[in-house]
Amino acid sequence: QVQLVESGGGLVQPGGSLRLSCVASGSIVSIAAMGWYRQAPGKQRELVARISGSGRTYYADSVKGRFTISRDNAKNTVYLQMNSLKPEDTAVYYCNADIWVVTALTNYWGQGTQVTVSS
Repeated sequence: QVQLVESGGGLVQPGGSLRLSCVASGSIVSIAAMGWYRQAPGKQRELVARISGSGRTYYADSVKGRFTISRDNAKNTVYLQMNSLKPEDTAVYYCNADIWVVTALTNYWGQGTQVTVSS
């Protein structure tokens, strides 16, 4: 059994910053790619940022230069530092990870954390 638990969401004013964290726990052999997705009301879930097991990163164009994804492999944790936040960043943010469990690579989702950018 594997769980992803996010934290760090909340209400912030435009131009502000937040740092999201996601901890993976359970019967983990190793973690491959980890990432963050978001879903705004009435919109499809979209990829925000992703980081491979070797540390290569990908960012959606809408967040390049403002968001930074990082990971701590020793803690099975992925972070998303969000700066210069805009109202259009308001969404539920979901952690996602490809995790080796015994001999199978399985994709897991967290429960989501709300980020609201508003004055």
